Amino acid sequence: MSTILVVADEPWVRNEVHAALTTPDFDLIDHSNPATVTAELDADPYDAVVVDLQVGSMGGMAITRSIRQRAAIDNEKATPVVVLLDRQADAFLAKRAGAAAWVVKPFTAHLLSTAVESAIAGNLVGQAAE
Repeated sequence: MSTILVVADEPWVRNEVHAALTTPDFDLIDHSNPATVTAELDADPYDAVVVDLQVGSMGGMAITRSIRQRAAIDNEKATPVVVLLDRQADAFLAKRAGAAAWVVKPFTAHLLSTAVESAIAGNLVGQAAE
């Protein structure tokens, strides 16, 4: 079972992620404060982070960069991040920020679970590649 940190402040986004990933393969932990994501990752191990593009005042891209910076400073492997995009044009930004995978909302359960599994496995994947 993979433990996934779900970072979203909108209930409908969390509901969509839970609907897509509520299987015996995933344990989902909700987190709504983007400023404390890296502290949460320091406190508990997660296999991946699913983050909404627009969350709080920080945003999904900034959270992704923060996770990668924390890992670089600590000289360890970064927790893979899957970004939930509002439009396909933002895929370039997700890749530049260091996201392991991304999907465009609305997404199917298969698409999101495949992206999360690929991110955990270390494969770069985006919705366009599906």
